[in-house]
Amino acid sequence: MTLKKNRMKKLLILFIIVVIVSSFSQKEITWVAIGDSITYLNDHPNETGNRITKGYMTRVIEKLPHIKYVNQGHNGWTSGSIAENIEKIAIPPADVYSVLLGTNDWWQGRSIGTLADYKNNTGNTTLSGAYRTIINKIRSLNSEAKIILITPMQRGDFIYIGNMKNNAYGSYQEKKGQTLAQIAGAIDSIARYEHFALVDLYQKRSLRQEKMVKYKRLKDPNSGNYKNYPYPSFIGIPLNPETDEYPYPTDAIDMTYDGLHPSDKGYSVIANMLVKELKRF
Repeated sequence: MTLKKNRMKKLLILFIIVVIVSSFSQKEITWVAIGDSITYLNDHPNETGNRITKGYMTRVIEKLPHIKYVNQGHNGWTSGSIAENIEKIAIPPADVYSVLLGTNDWWQGRSIGTLADYKNNTGNTTLSGAYRTIINKIRSLNSEAKIILITPMQRGDFIYIGNMKNNAYGSYQEKKGQTLAQIAGAIDSIARYEHFALVDLYQKRSLRQEKMVKYKRLKDPNSGNYKNYPYPSFIGIPLNPETDEYPYPTDAIDMTYDGLHPSDKGYSVIANMLVKELKRF
């Protein structure tokens, strides 16, 4: 009888432990990350010359394994591109959506518009209007979904690792009369208006302009010899994509590996900021 009682007692204790563990286990959450190449590259590290190992979504779910992500990143797309194709790209219903766009809008010179364009749903010709189209679609999929808006991070001089003819100057100057800071400000305004969570990469101190790369390796215009130029001394020094070496050797990598796209270090910063927000849901 004593052995039987002990066995029953052990089974009861085991049952209680299982119930307690089950009650504290977290519900699985589906997260759709909408974005451009910074999101897309999470699942395509080979397209970075294997300069990254994983992007921000993979890093998030390593820390929050109850979250399952869907990558809706599209190379080179603007907020307008996403909005215009919103019915074609098969965004699924989810519990959480994040939107990281704006850097391509800035470079392509798309009009930012105003908060009134967002409020009045004026269409996709401005960034603000396009964001309204995107948010409307998210709400049609799940009116109770949590939404996180992410501002674009600052950008140095972008030189595509696969083709140096594909390059762009950094956000330290205007493009078509607009600054990347204004893009970030418009996204911040939408988040405040809607009471959405905001992950502000643009204002993040560890992602400031001088941290994009450690240096840019260019030919000294006077001597013709290669020299490592930190920000801002490389501004205005020419690069010949036909004959020059790639200006960002691996030891120049800091928060980005090519002046624009995050390195492992940069993706880690983004992931940590998102984890803080996702833990609240």
